[in-house]
Amino acid sequence: MNLKKILTTKVVDLELKGETKEEILGNLLDLIVLTGKVKDRDVVLEDLLKRESKMSTGIQQGIAIPHCKTDAVDELLACIGIIKGGVDFKALDGIPSKIFIMTLSPLTRTGPHVQFLAEISRVLTSEGMREKLLNAETADELIALMVQRPS
Repeated sequence: MNLKKILTTKVVDLELKGETKEEILGNLLDLIVLTGKVKDRDVVLEDLLKRESKMSTGIQQGIAIPHCKTDAVDELLACIGIIKGGVDFKALDGIPSKIFIMTLSPLTRTGPHVQFLAEISRVLTSEGMREKLLNAETADELIALMVQRPS
């Protein structure tokens, strides 16, 4: 999986706005819509909200990975948003989420979604790396951190 092809500066927001789960989902989705690869924003938002209603995608350690499968995209799309103060995203550990990585994938394909999650999980497991992501000053810096290979 080539994260450099999926994560571009266009889909990174280091000052993501939002105080509620719905606002954050909408603002992240707007980043992905900028790619021009989303057929219907409203359908995707509905699919994201349905997915969230089943179980929060706020995981642990300040990370949320909202995602869904939808007919409104033909390929895996992703974006990253940072909210330095954190927002209650109903994470499993109760810690406010600060790093948001949204993924959308077509209903008909599973492989790319699983590969993408494996790649970003590799990056997010280190507390030091999470701190570096939160302190990135530019979208280019954040992307470089996400795509680097562990030594």
